[in-house]
Amino acid sequence: MRGELSHGLAPLRASRSRILDANTSELVLLRGVNRSGLEYAEPGDGGFLSAAGISRDEIGVIVGEWGANIIRLPFNQDWALHGRGNFTAEDYRQALDNVIAWAAELGAYTLLDLQWLDADTEFGHTADGSVNRVAPLPNSASIELWQTLADRYREEPAVLFDLFNEPHSPLDDDANPLCVVREDGVLEMSEPRAITAQDWNRWAAKLVSAIREIHPSSLVFVSGIDWGFDFNDVRIDVPNIVYSAHVYPNRRRVEWSHRFGFVCVDRPLFVGEWGGGADDLQWGSLLATYISRFACGWTAWSWADIPRLVGNAQSNDYTPTEFGNVVRSELARS
Repeated sequence: MRGELSHGLAPLRASRSRILDANTSELVLLRGVNRSGLEYAEPGDGGFLSAAGISRDEIGVIVGEWGANIIRLPFNQDWALHGRGNFTAEDYRQALDNVIAWAAELGAYTLLDLQWLDADTEFGHTADGSVNRVAPLPNSASIELWQTLADRYREEPAVLFDLFNEPHSPLDDDANPLCVVREDGVLEMSEPRAITAQDWNRWAAKLVSAIREIHPSSLVFVSGIDWGFDFNDVRIDVPNIVYSAHVYPNRRRVEWSHRFGFVCVDRPLFVGEWGGGADDLQWGSLLATYISRFACGWTAWSWADIPRLVGNAQSNDYTPTEFGNVVRSELARS
């Protein structure tokens, strides 16, 4: 790629607690939504985008009508490296390209989010009995993945990288071994155990290094531990890093400042996921106000999955939910 996907969007850089236009040094406030689906939608005859229900017209609604200037795009590592069914890895990457180009043409960046390692492994079950597909940590293939994407998009300023969705300690019934990074940088397999900030720091540093060897100017987003919520002792000491928190109504307001808000002292803070239902409208407004104090960016969850921002994205029903109206109102203030 030689910039044709980015449609002239400016490169971005991090400067202390702000994200800036790298050409003009003007503040850039990134606000938008998560458009999930590509991490799990099994491709049928129409391919990956058709299965996920993502179209150019839909991106037009997100950017043109709602006013988003960033779309966080969760994706599947295995499919990006090996494809799925009758479709190749290149088919999958082309699907990513299409979304990037559609968004950039309208003036929006795309944040590629490593959401799932694959669509087959179960990483335990949540309290309601649902299967959890979000891995506690990356694995050895994650290095190849980010090298591949860094090379593909190194001349595409519209593309931003979100290293790994939600590092967390394994759930009680998750018996999968962990791939950890030793102090000397070597990968090794470990029995399931609590994930510490040090565990995540080593992994994040290794992945950032893999990207930067190929794409030195990339803007990389790093989430906290405890499902993206906690940044205590999380530290990546290289340029152009943005810390990306995930905040939902089960996280008490009194925790916000000492779990993620404090990072704004010297790093940009981005809230990569936040969302709720009809009972969480006041909570959502309070969080949006809290985030705005730091001139932070965010992407609300989710355009297509629970808790939903619109009626049913896969059926082209883009009527805002009650919480979607909160998000849309906040976007209008950008």
